[in-house]
Amino acid sequence: MITIRIASVNDAALIADMSRQTFYETFVADNTKEDMDKFMNEQFTKEALMKEVGAPGNIFLLAFDAGIPVGYVRMRENNIPPELDDKNALEIARIYATTDSIGKGVGKALMEKCIAIALELSKTTVWLGVWEKNDRAIQFYTKWGFEKFADHDFLLGNDRQNDWLMKKKL
Repeated sequence: MITIRIASVNDAALIADMSRQTFYETFVADNTKEDMDKFMNEQFTKEALMKEVGAPGNIFLLAFDAGIPVGYVRMRENNIPPELDDKNALEIARIYATTDSIGKGVGKALMEKCIAIALELSKTTVWLGVWEKNDRAIQFYTKWGFEKFADHDFLLGNDRQNDWLMKKKL
């Protein structure tokens, strides 16, 4: 059974390690070693990720299966893109499950909690960015009712990639 709790600053190292692990596992096969190394060592460092936990405007969730951490979410309230027609929105900045837990309900449980939190905060839209080549994630978000509303550049190392911005009205 998947359980979810709001993370605290005491979870910062766990979240940073899980962030780096899940990002790397998700994208290493589709990017060069040089770009992945540059991103992981300059933009996505453990230290930088730890500072996000507890920072104003951030909400982190941790998912557990039998006490083992299997996923996490980072939500942000203060990063609304100009293309979004609803300024009362909450961003799902990152939502990841560990590789061995994909397909076991972790993403579903995390998404349900994100939507519940957005509603508790009286948000009217949730939105996120997803790499245009991440078909599995796009299918997951589409199933949840997200629709593309814009494109956004994402720099992975030296590779300028295209992310889709997707939104869901609540």
